[in-house]
Amino acid sequence: MKNTDPLENPDLDRASLFVLMIPVIGFFPSLWTLYRRQGSPERKAISRLAIALAVSWLLGHILLEAGAISTESWTLPLLLMSSLLTTSYFIVALGLMVRLWKRQPLWLPGISRVAEQLIGKHLS
Repeated sequence: MKNTDPLENPDLDRASLFVLMIPVIGFFPSLWTLYRRQGSPERKAISRLAIALAVSWLLGHILLEAGAISTESWTLPLLLMSSLLTTSYFIVALGLMVRLWKRQPLWLPGISRVAEQLIGKHLS
């Protein structure tokens, strides 16, 4: 009789990768994965990508909101740009989840390279 760990299920591991790609919420398990320095190379790469996306969205959102608060004439355009940034972040995360579901590699031009160089150097 084979005694296997139920957490070694590849489908369960793939489902946990979906959690890493959830917008905003996936940042925290991704950070935890890299902080512990455990997990497969694929899991670490996805964690770095999720962190890079979340941090870039947060910085852009904060800058656009601060600009909208500090100026009167540009308030509406900056708030619209902030909402477009947020919408884009959610759509990109959803697209990456679809690619994960199709078992395709998760890679974004520019952002994946930044994630590997900056975040990989500091947290991995």
